[in-house]
Amino acid sequence: MDYRPRLADAALNVLLHATGAVVIEGPRGCGKTATARHAAASEVLLDLDASARAVGLLEPALLLDGDRPRLIDEWQVVPNIWNQVRHEVDAANEPGQFILTGSAVPSDDLSRHSGAGRFGRLRMRPMSLAESGHSTGTVSLAAILGGDDPRAPESGLGLKDLVDRIAIGGWPNLQARPVESALTVLRGYIDETRRLDVRRADGIARDPESVGRVLRSLARHVSTSASARSIAADVGGVDGPIDHHTVLDYIRALTRIFVIEDLPAWSPALRSRTPLRSAPTRHFVDPSLAVAALGTTPRRLLQDVETLGLLFESLVVRDLRIYAQALDATVYHYRDGSDLEADAIIEGRDGSWSAFEVKLGPGAIDDAATTLLRITDRVDPERHGRPTALCVITGWGFAYRRRDGVAVIPIGALAP
Repeated sequence: MDYRPRLADAALNVLLHATGAVVIEGPRGCGKTATARHAAASEVLLDLDASARAVGLLEPALLLDGDRPRLIDEWQVVPNIWNQVRHEVDAANEPGQFILTGSAVPSDDLSRHSGAGRFGRLRMRPMSLAESGHSTGTVSLAAILGGDDPRAPESGLGLKDLVDRIAIGGWPNLQARPVESALTVLRGYIDETRRLDVRRADGIARDPESVGRVLRSLARHVSTSASARSIAADVGGVDGPIDHHTVLDYIRALTRIFVIEDLPAWSPALRSRTPLRSAPTRHFVDPSLAVAALGTTPRRLLQDVETLGLLFESLVVRDLRIYAQALDATVYHYRDGSDLEADAIIEGRDGSWSAFEVKLGPGAIDDAATTLLRITDRVDPERHGRPTALCVITGWGFAYRRRDGVAVIPIGALAP
């Protein structure tokens, strides 16, 4: 089968040369198996092969026979295989023995206690626009963080194209589908999540209707810092809001199956005594799941600019996470007690940082640039240095640097 290269390929190769086994984790359908198969010499697909599952429950060591690296797909279906892989890695004492993929974190999280020094971890998400071929890739994030000026003409990705990309998402198997067909699949994804998948997180049965209402509320609050209490009030019925601890439980379970991926807050040292907000920003792993949970369509989104803007921000956060991971960096958001905020902060391992604001249209670029410059004045330069870049990510337009030093980059031109 044709394989579309992923940014995770390089990271997987590095880990296979450094550790005995690599665990690839991410949401169902994001391309984990295809990426692993591209690097593996043999495989066993536990979610598809009932006989392999039966053997694994009785004698998991038998599933390890095969050329290396050997792919064990959806390993958590047979949790005992983790210890067998660990022992085999110890016995071989060589890197690149196994690739394990999983779309749920087991509730007892065996890997936390027994994987140190043996297993490398690789997080995968649905494809970015650069990976799916919908970004020209003219502007390199790495180059921008290195101080280069962004220069790019119109990417050709217009408003309607962006709305379709938000609705279809980065799911590899949906890229060639019409938007209506992709939405049907994704609504089924949400339905399976609320009815069956959420139970895979920890084996606990939850009310599908309540899970569905929480998913819809999270979709309504995407790209905001909505609290569990406000979500509980939002999903309440005639009997009033559900308990916010129940909402927290649902969010934890949805996070374990990689449907929800909130953006944590950045906590720098500030020049002033302005307090920092620690609440995460709500995001699905892909904005298309929020579209599906809302039951909306591209046509309706074009008539609801506020919701579209929040979903566009979530799309940009998805891509920044993927690009930052390729650069060995992490994405956060910033918000302080005066409600001054940046939609994304990218922090490198060396402590360097850059700030991003996301604006769908060009009309808000001036305000966004002012916000980024104000944040620069708040962060203590002696502790964190000056930002390596200040950028406004837009839906369309040219890529350029303003006179105040703020870069303007359309998402359809960005790549790692």
